[in-house]
Amino acid sequence: MNRPPVWFERKFEFTFPVEQHPNLCARLRGTAARLEEVVRGADREVLVRKPRENDKWSAQEHAGHLLDLEPLWAARVDDYIKGASQLTVADLSNRKTFEAQHNQHPIEEILAGFRNARLRLVSRVEKMDPAIFGRTALHPRLKTPMRLVDHLYFAAEHDDHHLAQIWGLISAG
Repeated sequence: MNRPPVWFERKFEFTFPVEQHPNLCARLRGTAARLEEVVRGADREVLVRKPRENDKWSAQEHAGHLLDLEPLWAARVDDYIKGASQLTVADLSNRKTFEAQHNQHPIEEILAGFRNARLRLVSRVEKMDPAIFGRTALHPRLKTPMRLVDHLYFAAEHDDHHLAQIWGLISAG
């Protein structure tokens, strides 16, 4: 399987209409089920194995990373609600994921935590005034204005990036 592109090298174009927000909410809501599906039946040894390549995380650590970023996505939703000019800055070193020792926890714990956090996020966003989806704030790393609908797309793309990483690591056995 081909490796996904390096996340920090990705370029994004946010040219779709703001009315795409229900589709993006559905996509974000579905990540938990897709994550559960990709790890279902995988041996624990495969889930926690660190690859020999330059990939820094095991499949299980990638899953834990998705959980670790839920507070960032929620903080950024708060930024849009408050009308902030810039989105909350991410820890680009991913210290939280490195320190969490996700391989020491049962995968079921990570999956349940992610499902609960994502449900809270999407349920909150789905109840928002549709006008908020067009508000903009500067993304601190990309240095580009993003609407809330763009942020949802960005989070969904981040999910898919890590799902692809997990799939590749599990498939490699």
